[in-house]
Amino acid sequence: MVSDLFKKHFLSDEDWTKQELDTAFEVAFDLKRKFAMGEPHRLLADKTLFAIFFEQSTRTRNSMEAGMTQLGGHAHDLTADKMQISHGEAPKDTAIILSRMGHGIACRNCFYGVGKKYLDEMARYATVPVMSLQDDVYHPFQGLADLMTIFEHFDKNPKGLKVTVSWAYSTTHAKPLSVPQTQILLFPRYGIDVTVANPKEFPLSKNIIEKAYKNAEAGGGSLKFTNDMDEAFEGAQVVIPKNWGGFGHYPVDHYLQNEEACKKEMKGNLEKYKDWICDDRRIKMASKNVKLMHALPADRGKEVTDEILDNPGISIVFDEAENRLHTAKAIMALTM
Repeated sequence: MVSDLFKKHFLSDEDWTKQELDTAFEVAFDLKRKFAMGEPHRLLADKTLFAIFFEQSTRTRNSMEAGMTQLGGHAHDLTADKMQISHGEAPKDTAIILSRMGHGIACRNCFYGVGKKYLDEMARYATVPVMSLQDDVYHPFQGLADLMTIFEHFDKNPKGLKVTVSWAYSTTHAKPLSVPQTQILLFPRYGIDVTVANPKEFPLSKNIIEKAYKNAEAGGGSLKFTNDMDEAFEGAQVVIPKNWGGFGHYPVDHYLQNEEACKKEMKGNLEKYKDWICDDRRIKMASKNVKLMHALPADRGKEVTDEILDNPGISIVFDEAENRLHTAKAIMALTM
């Protein structure tokens, strides 16, 4: 167990060693037990977290705010329209000021080509820990909750577990790449065998894939890709059918300079793959005891059918969602 993580930033799971992540999981399990038993655990009494959201949020917003309350502190729920960010204040200045007023800064900024750079700049100038609540590249808190859920339903040593991360059709919005990218980077570090399925127009970022292969080699897991959703489901013990936008299809500079044209092309590409859905037919291709995971919100009837999402023998999405609370509390307790 790592004893000193005070003031360490949490911008991605990649920034933390496996031993540091193991410490976070150990604390998360302990705090989950205390929460279930009603035992007070006011580890951050009188401390303040500033949580800045550029986008909508349910699980992330409430896990951070409820988590701070349970830890004895307070979270400020901030959006750009409530701050001078809306008038152009630099992330550097925001970070310096909030560091003088509280004990932690958390931020969600998922704008493609912008979000991670924004959080990185805040982290450079903050004197308190900066935590990513999701950006355009990573979603580290989701990764922790996903892996904690796998530990609970399978084994704390999940080496050899077959997990499929599959693109799925959705019309809600062009979702960031950050969730699947976090999963392919993190899971193989724990020996998990990951298969990614995606249409050719909806790839993940090349640099992330390259890093994920290295993580798999070091961690004893594996990583492979296919453009066939059926193939990916065959024999899978965990399936994660989730949409992501086609951002990785374009160089970042090209996308930022031609955003409207790229969005139009992505929408046209999306409509070619309405049959990419997790349904009863595909679930039957997977392992007999397969589990369904999803970061939520799921686009019901498009990414996954109700009969699968609501099946208590298959779906563990609400366990996964609850674990957002316990992993968030663990990171805040260790770093703040």
